[in-house]
Amino acid sequence: MEISSRIARINAFLLCLLCFSELQGVTSLGINYGQLGNNLLEPQKVLDLLSSLKVTKARIYDTNPQVLTAFANSGVELMVTIENAMLGQLMNPQAALQWVNAHIKPYVPATKISSIAVGNEVFTDDDTTVLLDNLVPAMVSIQAALTQLGLDSNIKVSTPCSLAVLEESYPPSAGSFKTEVAGVMSQLLQFLQTTKAPFWINAYPYFAYKDSPNKISLDYVLFNPNSGMIDPYTKLHYDNMLYAQVDAAIFAMARLGFNGIEVKVSETGWPSKGDANEIGATLQNAAIYNRNLLRRQLANEGTPLRPRMRLEIYVFALFNENMKPGPTSERNYGLFQPDGTMAYNVGLSALSTTSTTSSTSTASISDLTSSATKSMDFHQSWVSCIFVCVVTFQVYMRRPF
Repeated sequence: MEISSRIARINAFLLCLLCFSELQGVTSLGINYGQLGNNLLEPQKVLDLLSSLKVTKARIYDTNPQVLTAFANSGVELMVTIENAMLGQLMNPQAALQWVNAHIKPYVPATKISSIAVGNEVFTDDDTTVLLDNLVPAMVSIQAALTQLGLDSNIKVSTPCSLAVLEESYPPSAGSFKTEVAGVMSQLLQFLQTTKAPFWINAYPYFAYKDSPNKISLDYVLFNPNSGMIDPYTKLHYDNMLYAQVDAAIFAMARLGFNGIEVKVSETGWPSKGDANEIGATLQNAAIYNRNLLRRQLANEGTPLRPRMRLEIYVFALFNENMKPGPTSERNYGLFQPDGTMAYNVGLSALSTTSTTSSTSTASISDLTSSATKSMDFHQSWVSCIFVCVVTFQVYMRRPF
């Protein structure tokens, strides 16, 4: 009896160790899967690529039925998007119900749709006036349709906003929304607070650096070691611009009377190529930005204002998309080329190869960090795990069976 009891206690100790080892993965990281290219992998191969990277969250910019079907039973969480041009129609509750019945209901729960982005950067779209009038009513109608169909418990409704909605963002504690959007923004935030949905922002430190390379430290925007800045009012220290931008959005919401709404980053990234006037758009900078960003994600960090709330981030983007309009940078945000080979090396260690003829390997997001940093992070986590597990072991050893 005594031997079997000790075996049970040892098994419990080993199980404890196993459970903690499973917590090493990154659960707050997603990737944007744009499809504005005529040479991209088919959706099933894209899913294979994401699986090899161990990415479990992705965002698409429509409700492409081929993608929704391919991602069935994969476990990958999808954020789908309603195009801006549809908002006027979807203000109508009956139209919204028909849309959800056609574009969402047939695919769940096999396809894990976790979010619906109603429009994208509506507050800064070229047709802002009309879209602003349509935005919140369309969100309310979509939410009502989800509720009517019993889908609201697993699917959140929000809308990604450009940081151009902020009148002030520096220092973060001065964060405030532009006067012209404050009215609709208050309606949006009331909706998010009521439905417990997050406030999504598209945040690109690259743009700030490109516009003022002589005033902004490149190390600060790339997450490299730097002295950073201290907010004179909160005394919080910021060593990178992305976290400062997120906290500025939090302060802006507070100024409108809304506290406690979670902020998530629906897009952030760095272009690996640009036009002559797109300062900083280089392979080296893109690799450094994404490598350092993903290293931070490994630690499940929060911002200085909310250090205990891990910041969920979607990296832009999975592929270089050759049909995107605009400057050269717009077609060069991808971590991968359209055939699934790496666009540049961000410190990936090879795990598998794509089905293409290239020998370039894909890799796990959990390997997107230097071995030195991995060793340090692992050591810190392991010390915590050992402490908890030793306590658990002692409890089991003392417990009578």
